[in-house]
Amino acid sequence: MSEFPTYDELLARPFFFCGIGGSGMLPLAQILQGRGAKVAGSDRSFDQGQTPEKFAALEAQGFELHPQDGSGIVSEDQILVASAAVENSVPEIGRAKELGCLRMTRAELNSILFNTSGAGLAVAGTSGKSTVTAMLGWIMHVAGRDPTVMNGAVMKNFVSSDRPFASSLVGGRSIFVSEVDESDGSIALYRPAVGILLNVSLDHKSMDELRALFGDYLQRSRIAVINADDAEALALLPRANEAITFGVEQEHAQVGVVPGSEAEGPLRQAALVVDRHDGTEHPLTLAMPGRHNLSNALAAIAGAAAAGVPVAASVEALGSFAGLTRRFDLVGVSATGITVIDDFGHNPEKCAATLRTLKSHEGRVIAFFQPHGYGPLRQMGTELAETFARELDDTDMTLLCDPVYFGGTVDRSEGSERIVRMIREAGGHAEYIPSRKAVGDRIVTQARPADRVVVMGARDDTLSAFARDLLERLS
Repeated sequence: MSEFPTYDELLARPFFFCGIGGSGMLPLAQILQGRGAKVAGSDRSFDQGQTPEKFAALEAQGFELHPQDGSGIVSEDQILVASAAVENSVPEIGRAKELGCLRMTRAELNSILFNTSGAGLAVAGTSGKSTVTAMLGWIMHVAGRDPTVMNGAVMKNFVSSDRPFASSLVGGRSIFVSEVDESDGSIALYRPAVGILLNVSLDHKSMDELRALFGDYLQRSRIAVINADDAEALALLPRANEAITFGVEQEHAQVGVVPGSEAEGPLRQAALVVDRHDGTEHPLTLAMPGRHNLSNALAAIAGAAAAGVPVAASVEALGSFAGLTRRFDLVGVSATGITVIDDFGHNPEKCAATLRTLKSHEGRVIAFFQPHGYGPLRQMGTELAETFARELDDTDMTLLCDPVYFGGTVDRSEGSERIVRMIREAGGHAEYIPSRKAVGDRIVTQARPADRVVVMGARDDTLSAFARDLLERLS
């Protein structure tokens, strides 16, 4: 990291975020501004008039927003924050090169804030990162530890009228809670005091690459917190310096659940959490369904324990945890009894967890999946098709539209129709409808009382508006 300025030097310079409305960019911009930095930015969605309420909120918070035409880059002192994937044809990139501006990725900048904090608490794994980061941030906040929290999703507990898109919490410098990403390899930049590992499964990289990245991550962590229920994660335990394990099923996990104590409804659950360090038991109520969310809660409790928060205090704090937007987010129930849920599911494990939670209760499922890109669809298409075919039955419906596309030179020769074909070949019921609007029309004509309609996908904020519109049409 020596080629970058120090923390104090960074905060003294103005920042320009290319894609400031993105799920990874927005919280980082909020944290920097909250620490006194001057922050401006541009976004293709802003130019296109998408999610205007988000950009209006950013302007109200004092962010300078510019068209994505290079006009916001005016000084060599500015630090350009842009994804490594942003193409050189984007005007900001060319203008920053002309002026000689320092360019950083989101992860490079976030890792400096993380590594220069008193203690960095990192959350890693293929699935569940945002939920556990929010849970852990809420626990540390309730415990009075004044954390700074960097997340990729809006945390309902921290939403206010002046911060409706609270995917971050600006606190002190002593505790920095952040999800860390393996998909681009940037997890290697972080040096955690506490490193949580939730799971290791196929997503953007091969399993061998993931094992190496996550194993190195555990080795760099002062204390590792590992999911004992996940065989791949547990296999990396020897890489840890010191470790705490958690698990719903694994009876030897240090933070676990009393067997037979679980009770789950369609929208909430309860269980008796056991701290096997001292044998104490603590009743947990969680306003989120699904066994995977019980596991997420144990991860947050164990992570907080590694940071010095008693298990009893963490369990009590999670009783008031409100969840995240787009994580099994109940949009509403229509007048005719049709439930609409908005969900971030986009890889096989996330989709399976959501579908399994839905199928654990009565009612037909209509699952709409919008792939978050052509590249990811090629990487994990087979596993996604297997997931929908396995988790849903012949009474359910799976609908896919074309992948979200933001421009650029990506290969678009293979799309959603291939996935639908594989779902059908595996015995599932699926339909390919190219446009999202036509998918909405199809759902409105097919949904009936007691159905659950779930809208799934990532990297597209307009999916939430689509879900809200669906509920209105169904009502």
